[in-house]
Amino acid sequence: MTEQSSLPFYLICCFLLVASGLSAQTLQITDLEGHATTLTAVQISNLPHTTVKVSDHDAPAQFDGVSLASLLSSANIQLGDKLRGPRMTEVLLVEAADGYRAVFALAEVDQAFAVGDIILADKRDSKPLDGKEGPFRIVAPGDK
Repeated sequence: MTEQSSLPFYLICCFLLVASGLSAQTLQITDLEGHATTLTAVQISNLPHTTVKVSDHDAPAQFDGVSLASLLSSANIQLGDKLRGPRMTEVLLVEAADGYRAVFALAEVDQAFAVGDIILADKRDSKPLDGKEGPFRIVAPGDK
């Protein structure tokens, strides 16, 4: 899933995951204070990947990618034992270049709280995502 936009004013407690276009193939993670971390497609491809098997429009599919928890950690966003109390209200807003938005509670992407990985996929069935689907796509196993 590619993403592009800025932090909406109505989501105060959120981190933003933004990709800056298909040609640039970069991903930007912005924290609550507005500090941004930018990762290139090459950097993302070099991070540890995980594989998830899902049903995509009733067809089996296998996606390879980086867990959102790992991406947030690479931007110094603390999860695990640091995600307690008021921080449990924090969310991750993901925006796609086509305007599609998804919001996840940080606890949903934190392996200390959630079962399974929500990933930023860069491969489908062992091949890079095509132009229609990529360069990145959020895959949340268990979601329809």
